[in-house]
Amino acid sequence: MLGGAGVVVGHPLDTIKVRLQVQSLGAVQYKGIFDCIYKMLKRESVFGFYKGMGFPLATIGIQNSVCFGVYGNTLHWLKAWPNDSKPVTNTNIFISGCVAGFVQLSIACPVGLVKIRLQMQTHGRGTPCLEKVMPRYRGPIHCLVDTLKTEGIPGCYRGLSIMIFRDVPAFGLYFLAYDVLCRKLTPEGQSHPSNVALLIAGGLAGSATWFCISPLDVLKSRWQADGVKEQKYHSILHCIRDSYKTGGYRVFFTGLTINCIRGFPVNAVIFAVYSLMLRVLEGKTTQ
Repeated sequence: MLGGAGVVVGHPLDTIKVRLQVQSLGAVQYKGIFDCIYKMLKRESVFGFYKGMGFPLATIGIQNSVCFGVYGNTLHWLKAWPNDSKPVTNTNIFISGCVAGFVQLSIACPVGLVKIRLQMQTHGRGTPCLEKVMPRYRGPIHCLVDTLKTEGIPGCYRGLSIMIFRDVPAFGLYFLAYDVLCRKLTPEGQSHPSNVALLIAGGLAGSATWFCISPLDVLKSRWQADGVKEQKYHSILHCIRDSYKTGGYRVFFTGLTINCIRGFPVNAVIFAVYSLMLRVLEGKTTQ
């Protein structure tokens, strides 16, 4: 439930980020963050910021369960092999995070694809927009079915290779940064960090991770958004070259500020709840 709360809080910023990252696939509409916010409010009302939220909201519980479950079990296995006397190391944490990042892609890739394609639909209040016809997708299920019909199962996993390079090391860094920060923020003599420390550690870990993967996030957004109206890129390498040609190196850092801002509250909540639930479960098992 709290994972869903994180989606609701972070989705408007994610929509702005996606609009800025992919707008050059059509006519350039937005001059920056505030111009995007103003035009979206004017043309699409506040509901425009929540386009594409349904699918992530419906699947966030499964995605988080898979991610944290795989992380915890991998960490336990690495600690126990070849014997259970080893302490948890930073290497164990990083590897476990990488494994979790890879496994969760089975859900995250199609969910992200549907989300981005719905976020690109800019209709609202009868004003001019990128599309000159009615929106192609009526909702997340229609978008998923349409993608399956036109592009098959591989189409639903468009951008998977980019996400592997983005998410696998990112999740390793994500969990490692959180663990290190928790240790730093725990006063001597205490076995657990405070709730405030959990929020700070989770927020900083999320923001730091998004800062590192921003170029790959831009590439992923452009590649998944391509083909909704027309096919512009014939390969990922072509997408990279064309993006650089039209926007220079700066284009790969589009949405960086929003990602870092959005990453703090969303991941602060996720990690705080995860840590608190672990404490509760540990307490029940010791009783």
